[in-house]
Amino acid sequence: MINKPNNPFNEHFSIIKHLLKWTALILPIAIVIGSLVAFFLWLLDIVTQFRFNHTWLLFLLPLAGIIIHFIYQTIGKSSEKGNNLIMEQIHQEGGGIPKRMAPIILLTTIITHLFGGSAGREGTAVQIGGSIASMFGYWFKLNGIDKKTILTAGVAAGFGAVFGTPLTGAVFALEVLAIGKIQYQALLPSLMAAIIGDLTVNAWQIHHTHYHINAFASKNPGYLENLLHFDLLLLGKIVLSSIAFGLASLTFAMLVRQIKNICFKVFKFKWMIPVFGGLIIIVITLLLGKPDYLGLGVNAQYPGAVTIQSAFYQGGAGFWSWFWKTIYTTITLGTGFKGGEVTPLFYIGATLGNTLANILNAPISLFAALGFIAVFAGATNTPLACTFMGVELFGGEYALLFAVACFTAYLFSGNYGIYSAQRIAMPKIFGNFINDESSLPLSSTDRKGYLHQKLAKYYLMFKNKSK
Repeated sequence: MINKPNNPFNEHFSIIKHLLKWTALILPIAIVIGSLVAFFLWLLDIVTQFRFNHTWLLFLLPLAGIIIHFIYQTIGKSSEKGNNLIMEQIHQEGGGIPKRMAPIILLTTIITHLFGGSAGREGTAVQIGGSIASMFGYWFKLNGIDKKTILTAGVAAGFGAVFGTPLTGAVFALEVLAIGKIQYQALLPSLMAAIIGDLTVNAWQIHHTHYHINAFASKNPGYLENLLHFDLLLLGKIVLSSIAFGLASLTFAMLVRQIKNICFKVFKFKWMIPVFGGLIIIVITLLLGKPDYLGLGVNAQYPGAVTIQSAFYQGGAGFWSWFWKTIYTTITLGTGFKGGEVTPLFYIGATLGNTLANILNAPISLFAALGFIAVFAGATNTPLACTFMGVELFGGEYALLFAVACFTAYLFSGNYGIYSAQRIAMPKIFGNFINDESSLPLSSTDRKGYLHQKLAKYYLMFKNKSK
């Protein structure tokens, strides 16, 4: 029996109802998220400038670590899982996202940056987005697929608002959940949320950093270059560099995880972990004799400091700047300080791109931009979102090169990433070395919770079968 096609008028009526429903739901949520992100960015700029003017604050970083530790031990509880908790709730409903997640992550991130911890801001924005979306979802009595959609949209709003990249925010929220799979049911709500969140930040007169790729021309293009409309030698250099970007992503993710594992094994009293991390940061800074690798790395503390922006120019980054930022950030995050990974990954990528451009005799600003997005793509396993980020931040002229860099880095970062709750829906490549785990490798603390969830699941399955 052949089914008759649905009445197109009924279908489009349902589409209109769907749009009106999600517009009504998303509008207040995204405005609140955008306003909180704007407040966070404003605070972050204030504490960064205050730290620049009071360099002695760095010596209180271990004390700041203790404060952060006890905040999460006393009132934070499950909030400490951060982005991973939000992703887990999107994958499968559980205990929910506590309302206190947003104010706690905002406070602890500000503390981290005030005293010189090397962290980012995306984690804070995403957790603000997820927490606020969860709260509204509870008020609206949403459940099932609608609840997952609203959480995804909250992530998109937070990410799009904090970087001023709404399209990237929408795609990131969908792509980051599982390697090799994108679920499109939340695409439009996520895009709406990211756009409204970004517009809200702009309405509060909070401005984002602008980056620029200097124009360059291919040197002595040959027949193939004229035929294919791009420089084959330059493309080869980009592929080679992108392999390095992917390996840098892999190194970053593994270092954070290993530092967490080692510290939990070595220290009997867990409050000693951030103290240890703070002391290491202080010692390295004193040995290097400069504070370039503290904080976000966006604003210059003094003329000639290495920042993300300076990496776009000749002589704007040291040969090992990417290495030191990797060490600073993995120690900061691996020992319990809060913030995010993405802005430090931008720094690592841009400075590594600067270094590789000098080695390969390639355009500095282009390779800084490629590293900027490609290291992020490899660490988060979101090559599509990062390609869009390249277009939103640097313009569409080099979109093909952005895609080559992000996709190559994504492949060479392996089935690893900075989010342990990210699932492997489809491995990047197949082989005997690929296991059948549904999520990325976990730290020792995350692994305990994961095992408890698995045991509970198997117990319920056994109980149901026995009936």
